Parts: sequence; structure tokens; C-alpha cells
Amino acid sequence: MALLLVVVGPLAGPAGAQDAGLQTPAQQAPLQQQGAPSEAGESSSLEVESEIRSRIPDLQRLFRDYPIAPPDTSSPRAALESFLLLMHEASRLWIEVRDDFQGSGNFFLSEQQHRQLAVVRMFIDKAGEVFDLSDIPQTARASTAVEITLQFQEILDRIYLPDLDNVPGEAAGTFLDAQEAANLPARWTLPGTDLVIAQVGTEKGEVRYLVSRQTVARIPEDYEAVKLFPSRSDSGEDLYAYYIYTPGTLVAPRWYDLILAGPDWLRGQFGNQAVWQWIALALLVAVAVSVPLGLQRWNRWRAVPLSDVRRRLRRMQHPLCLFLTALAFRYLAEVQVNITGDPMIVVGAVCEALQWASVAWFAYQSVDLLASWVMKNPAVPAASLDSSLLLSAFRLVGFALAVVLLGYGATRIGIPVYGVIAGLGVGGLAVALAAQPTLENLIGGVILYADRMVRVGEYCEFEGLAGTVEAIGIRSTRIRALDRTLITVSNSDLARRKIVNFSRRDRLLFRHTLGLRYETESTAMLAVIDAIRSYLMGHPRVMDQVALRVSFVGFGAYSLDIELFTYISTADRVEFLTIQEELLVEIGTIVRAHGSDFAFPSTTTYFGRDGGLPKAEARSGDPAAQDSMQAAPAA
Repeated sequence: MALLLVVVGPLAGPAGAQDAGLQTPAQQAPLQQQGAPSEAGESSSLEVESEIRSRIPDLQRLFRDYPIAPPDTSSPRAALESFLLLMHEASRLWIEVRDDFQGSGNFFLSEQQHRQLAVVRMFIDKAGEVFDLSDIPQTARASTAVEITLQFQEILDRIYLPDLDNVPGEAAGTFLDAQEAANLPARWTLPGTDLVIAQVGTEKGEVRYLVSRQTVARIPEDYEAVKLFPSRSDSGEDLYAYYIYTPGTLVAPRWYDLILAGPDWLRGQFGNQAVWQWIALALLVAVAVSVPLGLQRWNRWRAVPLSDVRRRLRRMQHPLCLFLTALAFRYLAEVQVNITGDPMIVVGAVCEALQWASVAWFAYQSVDLLASWVMKNPAVPAASLDSSLLLSAFRLVGFALAVVLLGYGATRIGIPVYGVIAGLGVGGLAVALAAQPTLENLIGGVILYADRMVRVGEYCEFEGLAGTVEAIGIRSTRIRALDRTLITVSNSDLARRKIVNFSRRDRLLFRHTLGLRYETESTAMLAVIDAIRSYLMGHPRVMDQVALRVSFVGFGAYSLDIELFTYISTADRVEFLTIQEELLVEIGTIVRAHGSDFAFPSTTTYFGRDGGLPKAEARSGDPAAQDSMQAAPAA
């Protein structure tokens, strides 16, 4: 496909070319050679301009047949000629639309003028494809490409251009075979300048010739050096200066007349911006900062919603407000005020960073809201969910999603996130050693979840600690003690402890020892035992099928001991205490009804005379003395 096919536009075409038919590459070859210099080795910029003008084919038919063809960059000449062709038509049509709008007196552009400007923008965008913009952040690449394209055009309008036949390669739209392409130089420098067109893409097998990255970086400085020189173009107008110092896109809106009618200092230039543009940018910054701050203050004055879902919905207002504010600020700064140059790159990078940060924030809050809805939804059985595990899982998913979005946003503003991740792999061992306690706690939390040792709301004992589990986080577990103090234990420490979980009991033990008075007759005691056993077996909540013992177990220090042993069919401790109270009261009634009563601690004291110590002879073992002691009357 011939490269000239890219120079298209449904509404544009030079005079004298309207009757030109669509030509094949072979038919276009004679057209590509016309306008050659009359003397070998001598060509002026005006002759190049004339040649370019003569090379423009029927744009309407080419646009119809090849609307998305890229510019030809197969050789240095093809790239340079493609740029000149595209910018020639873009400049001509741009000035035509602008002058027509300014002379019409209309407040808004017509539909026809909007379509024409769309064609102009398409020409400029295609011309921008001949530059290597890989060093420019992606967030500002589109806007910067327009500025670089216009600056490069103004540079070429003010310098000497060699005869196109002297540029390496064939004319734009000429197909080169592999041998011809291999003979082209890797770099070509425009004579008398530092403007270089170099090979790119050789590693991918698709060789293209683009204006080099180093040249792109110097184009703003080169433009500043030549902008005071006269232009060789027919219009003689600096379209780049018109573009950066006027609002709107390509054509200044009607409200710009107010700036023109104001004092001259508003149109003064400072830092490649007009003074009125700096003022407008400062006002936009003030408004953009005040909007989220105002929302935050307003939410502080409002009452906090009682509903957990509504509280989360309110928290989602902040990232949404930040995103819309950054989006509106960028549109007004770049499109309406038309900030350009380095300030535009800063505005684009900051707005892009805020937008992706707010998107990541909003995504995290959305996942948190989903977790709250799932846990609060009455259609989901609460008994089947571990609320702490579910909430932590949702938070991990939300955090991972936010990190991915932030990483993608960082790549958009030129931060090499993937390189940073690769660098972390090199120092991964050091990071792992430094984060060992955190990893231990994380693994401990996973063990608590996997083994299901404890759940939120359960009452447990942890080797000296006892209380109700309030939350199990990624790093630690919070326990509410009986005295209402809050105890925080790391997950790794908790996973190593012996845990007694009282809330996991399927039944509660009823075990007591009754002490009857020693005066109780054996028949009365046996009657009490039978009556208690019958009562317990008849109670609906006593699990007599599992274990039920009512037995006389021994003689106590001051009572006859009867052991009661059984289980109550409940796991709720409050309910168990109520049932136990009922059983104990009835058992006391049974004991008294059978003529007995409960013993209480008592002591019996016996009084007697002390006989003293034995005599010495008796202690020494003399038989005669022992006999005399035995014969002696007792005192």
C-alpha cells in the first residue's frame, strides 16, 4: 500500500486535485518524481514545499479506501516526506476552519467545522507517529505528541531542507524489497542540524525509521532557538504559538474574546504559558482542592448512620469525589485552559495518579461493602459462615485488587512497577528475614482458620487467659476478658497455646455432691437417692440415656455424701444455669420431704484427764520397775 494513502480527509483537498482519480502505486510513481530540482545537488526549501504540494492526491477517495493506514516510515525519506505531506494539509485546513469561525460571528463551531477539525487532529496524530516517544510518560504522550509535532513543523519551516531525492530511501508509498531496505543507513541526520531519523524496532523484525528519542528531547530547545526566524510557509504564522497560548482545542472558543479585550498583561508569556493560563490554573487547583475537603467537612457535620452498609456507602463517596474532581480538573486544564509543556505533563501525571489511586480506593471499599452485605444478608444462613474468616478473606481480595490497580496506574505515569517487583525478587531473602514475625503471625492466623480452633464470639481459655474472642485479624487476635479488658495476642503465639474452647460443648455437665446429716437413717437416705434419680430421669432436658448417676459415695468429714452426675442437653451456658437452678431447688425439696437435711461443717470435742508421761525406769526397760508400775494404782 502506498504511504500517500494516509494523507486523507473527507473534507479537504487542494485546488486542482479534485478531478484526480485513485491511483495504484505503479501509477503514482511518475507523480512522486515530479517537482524534482532543476539542478543536481541544489534545492531550496521552497522547492521542497512545491514538491510536497504537488504530491497530494485525491484525499476524499483515499480516505474512503484507506482510512486507517499508518504513515510510511520504511526509510528516512519516507518518514520525512510523510510528515511534510500530513502537516501541509493539516495546517492548510486548520487555518481555513479557524478563519471561517472567527469571521462567522457564531458562538459555537458548526457541525461541519467540528468534522473538519477532527480531520485536522487526525492528520496531526498521524504525523506524530513518525516520532519515537518512548521516553514520554503514557499519561502525557498524546498531548505531548501534538506539541512535538507542531514544534517540529515550525522548525522545518525555518531551516534549509535538502532535496528529497538526496534523502536515503525512496519516496513515501514506495515498496522496498528486502535488499534495498538492508542497504539503508541505521541513522540519517538532517544536514546542518542535530535532527536524527534512526532505525527502531529491529529487535521485533519490523524496521521503522522514526525521529530519534534524543532528537525528540531536543525539539523544544531547537524550537526556542529558531522561533524568531521568519517562516518559509505561505501563511507565515506560528501555529504552535497559536496552539499553546489560546484555550480550547485547535480553535479558540468565543469566550477567548474576553481575554483579548482585557489588559495586555493577561496575554503576556511566562514559562511557555500565557499569564491568564497561570491564573486559570491556580483557580482550578484551589477549586479542585476545596471540593474533597468540603465533602469531608460536610460528612463530619452529618450524623453517623446506624446501618453498617450505609456507613460503608458513605465512605465510598470520598474516592468517587476524588476521581470525578481529578477528571474534571484535567479536562478543564488540558482542553479548556489548554495548559501545555512541562506544566501539562505534571498535571497529567498528578491527575492520572489521583484517578488510579481513587479507583483502587473505591475498589477496596466496594469489596468491603460486598462483605458487609453478605454477612448481613438474611438470605445467607449465619451459622454457615465464619464472619471473621469471611471478612478477612474479602479484605485480602480487596487489598490485592487495589494493589493491582495501583500498579497499573503507576505504569501509566511512567513508574516501572514490574522492574521494581523484579528488584524485590533479588532482595526477597532479606525482606523475608525482616518480615519473619509478620509472616509467622500470618501463618498462625491461617492455622487458626484452617484448624477452626476458635471463632469470633466463642468463650475460650488460653493457658492463663480467658475471655470471648472478638476478632481474628491477619496479625493478631483480640480477646475480651471477663473484666471487660481487651487482650491482644499475636496469632503465632495463640496457635502454640493450649486452647480450651468452652463454646464448642454440645452439652453441659451437671455434677454435684450432696452432704446429708449423719443423723439420717439408711432407709431415708436410700429413699432420697431413689426420689432424686426418678426426678432427674423424668426431666426433659436431662440426658439420662448418656450418663445418669445418683449414688452414695462415702462418709464425709461431717456428712453422708451422695454424688449427682448427668448431662444437660444444651450448649448455651445461660440456659444451663437456669436449668441447673431448677434442678437444685427441686432436689433440696426432695431431701427435706424424706426427713433429712443437708449437713453443715461441725466439730465434736471430747474432754479427758491427761495421764502424764511414763516413769524413767519403765522407759529404761527394767522388768522390776515395770512390774511395780503395773501394780501401782492409777492416779
